Amino acid sequence: MAKPQPRTCIQSALRQRLSWKITPNNVLMKRSLRFTAFAFSLALVALGLTAIVSPVSLQASDHDDGDIDVRSRSLSLTDLYVFREIDQNANAQQDDLILVMNTNPRSLARQQYFFSAEAQYEFRIARTNDVNSTPTGNPDLILRFTFSNPTGRQRQQKMTVTLVDSRGTVTAERTTDNKSILTTTLPIADNPVLNQVRLRGSNLTIFAGLREDPFYFDVEQFFRVRAGVLGKGPAVGFRDPDTAIDFATGYNVNTIVVRVPRRLLQGNTNATAFDVWLSLRIRDPRTREFIQTEQMARPGINEALLVSQRNLAAYNRLQPSRMNTQESRAVRAEAKNTLLALGNNDARAEALLNAFLPDVMRIDTTGTSGFANALNTKGSPIRGRLLLDDVVDVALTVLTNGAITTDNVSYEGVSGNPGQGHDPLAAEFPYLAPAN
Repeated sequence: MAKPQPRTCIQSALRQRLSWKITPNNVLMKRSLRFTAFAFSLALVALGLTAIVSPVSLQASDHDDGDIDVRSRSLSLTDLYVFREIDQNANAQQDDLILVMNTNPRSLARQQYFFSAEAQYEFRIARTNDVNSTPTGNPDLILRFTFSNPTGRQRQQKMTVTLVDSRGTVTAERTTDNKSILTTTLPIADNPVLNQVRLRGSNLTIFAGLREDPFYFDVEQFFRVRAGVLGKGPAVGFRDPDTAIDFATGYNVNTIVVRVPRRLLQGNTNATAFDVWLSLRIRDPRTREFIQTEQMARPGINEALLVSQRNLAAYNRLQPSRMNTQESRAVRAEAKNTLLALGNNDARAEALLNAFLPDVMRIDTTGTSGFANALNTKGSPIRGRLLLDDVVDVALTVLTNGAITTDNVSYEGVSGNPGQGHDPLAAEFPYLAPAN
């Protein structure tokens, strides 16, 4: 299995390639811990954790939605990962990609959770010929997953897989050996169901079920650091590795993992780069038409730029293709105000908006996958995201201009510290560690 990229390499790459973030007159934050309360709160929401701290929960905080009035836990998106399989497994096929959609955040160990039978879970994918181009936000193809209610002794869900592209719609309800496409539940977790499905002449491998959440972060100490910044506690930094605590240790997520040949995404083109994002849709109770209730791509973009519940909800309803239209005017205005509040001038705020929106995860399949492995001329990552990428350390480094570079939490954890550490990733598909 490929080793994760060292943090020092990620930080170095960010400093070199995102030079606009470290110019003397326009740094995001000064090289000290004396941030404004607003700026440090922004760092918190950038990591998808607003609902834990704020008394008024937002409608799309990625890792602690829980069950709220308008959306059950199963209808909450948490993370998107996109990578070349060969960068995770040296024995994989050269041109296979892995798509990962995580839902149902902070699922308790040894408790079964299900996908919603009323929703459509979608990977939306657009082809691009230029990694420096502005994303169109218009999908060239959609991979859609729907689920039945749990049935049988093992409480498995049947799955339907649909591909939508310019040639129309094709649907698979059976595997290549004519079996139902099924989820993996806890009673059979030791023998996960790896469904082989054929669409448009290509073979896909699909896993759906509970696995361990690969996200990691010392949120508890983050609260203490935040209290010190606000003058409500002593000024402290992050804990040492031997005492740092990972808030996601021991939790599961419902995940959909797909192995897909690049040629299926290419269609009749020779595209080698793709924009990927997630969409979750449910039926409007009035019209019975499916409407989008959540979308996401890169970690933390929507929460980092949007503060009000109204605009966050509007963002989730908008397709990425509508992010540069009159329809998104209020969303963009609030996002720009956030950037201005962080010390960016008007021109720089506009440039950042153009880098962040539309929110898609671009993957250039001609190079090694990794969230900070390469950026385009707009400052946007273009190499997808691996399961072990330390997006928290990347966010802390960028938001503090290098004043804080790590929360001292890693995926593997530290020997002798039971407060952090995840089980090893699986050596083979579906790669996420088995459920707790």
